[in-house]
Amino acid sequence: MNRTIGRMKDELRQYWKHYVVQSLFATVVLAIVFVFLTLQHVIVVASLGSTAFVIFALPKSITAKPRNVIGGNLVGLISGSLCALIPQPNYWITLLVYSFAVGISIFIMVVTDTEHPPASGLALGVVFRGFTWTVAIAVISASVLLSLVHHFFKDSIRDLV
Repeated sequence: MNRTIGRMKDELRQYWKHYVVQSLFATVVLAIVFVFLTLQHVIVVASLGSTAFVIFALPKSITAKPRNVIGGNLVGLISGSLCALIPQPNYWITLLVYSFAVGISIFIMVVTDTEHPPASGLALGVVFRGFTWTVAIAVISASVLLSLVHHFFKDSIRDLV
């Protein structure tokens, strides 16, 4: 733990408005996403929650850029969807397919310069539940909405860590 309690209190006192506003941005955007997704898609929801964290806690990070958020999540969505088409006749093959979805998403994101770590979790969520248009629309909409909020407020949000 690099920061002392006193330093954390000082930062909270100084930047409390950023902490509150940026957390509220994430809350509102994810509430909109939850309208479309159910708890059946809990892994997808978790990856979008991680995306919201990256955008609103680390907005200056390269992984928070719209190219990375939208592109990375598209890669995760496509990787998971394609891997879901692979027959999974037994437990061991299923484990390999799930692992492959994560690995291939990482590979494609690195090659296409769209690195966004939560998108590999998205690939896992999609391969686990299979492709649905509801998930695709929710992921794309959430990625665009999160990126738009990030873009329009980039001058007033700051890294919180």
